[in-house]
Amino acid sequence: MNTKELTILAEKNRKRLVEVVYRAKAGHIGGDLSCLNVMTALYFHVMQGLNPQEPKAPNRDRFVLSKGHCVEALYVTLEAKGFLKSETLDTLGQYGSILSGHPTIEVPGIEVNSGALGHGLSIGVGMAIAEKMNRNAYLPTAPATPTTPTPTYRTYVLMGDGEQGEGSIYEAAMAGGKYKLDNLVAIIDRNHLQISGDTEDVMPIDSIRERWSAFGWDVIDMNGDSMEDIVKTFDAIDYTNGKPHLLISNTTKGKGVSFMEGIAKWHHGVLNEQQCIDAVKEIEERIEKLKD
Repeated sequence: MNTKELTILAEKNRKRLVEVVYRAKAGHIGGDLSCLNVMTALYFHVMQGLNPQEPKAPNRDRFVLSKGHCVEALYVTLEAKGFLKSETLDTLGQYGSILSGHPTIEVPGIEVNSGALGHGLSIGVGMAIAEKMNRNAYLPTAPATPTTPTPTYRTYVLMGDGEQGEGSIYEAAMAGGKYKLDNLVAIIDRNHLQISGDTEDVMPIDSIRERWSAFGWDVIDMNGDSMEDIVKTFDAIDYTNGKPHLLISNTTKGKGVSFMEGIAKWHHGVLNEQQCIDAVKEIEERIEKLKD
């Protein structure tokens, strides 16, 4: 997909997200909307080997949603990719649904249960180490030659900026640098707002670049509100430089719904009927303009 097609798809996913969260009467819609562009780009431009008919394909790239409370954005992306049926997504918030308020492996296309903040990067580090171990085990100098190609993949982890207050994040960051995990990409959804307010009031993290660079990471800033910049940034990653990669994705909480943008209460806000109508109308008008 080109950048324009990805942008239109992200807007369609945004509309679906608003409708789904409204119907469920629950969801972390502010953070869903801020990370939706990045998630669309990951699943439709960046990650390789994703196949709804073979969700556990050995060579598939792995995705871990560490900020698991924003699972609704992942659900609509998985639906668009073909992993999740529309009738299943429509059960969100209903008794007996397989769809929880955080990712679970009962849902096709989800790699790990997540949402206890601070855990996702540790899991991603383990996945990246495992890939390197498997690959190195079958180097030409190894005593045995495998009968099938060694699975190779990359791991992507999406974290929240409020989540950066968790100490386990930095244990994983140190391990990523030590093991030179250039097959690992971590993304911080830097929307500046968490449930209790501005991140810089709750626990300042504006030294992100300095601290992660000190851990040996390749740190890159990008505009997570711009599909063009997202695509350009991912395409420029050097997966052979011996460093894990951190993308600081500068975004807007509630992106794409004007009355939600930059408003802390929409971290876990619930839309009423008129708000849903207004949000859907705004997104539909934007989609039509993009098609011109």
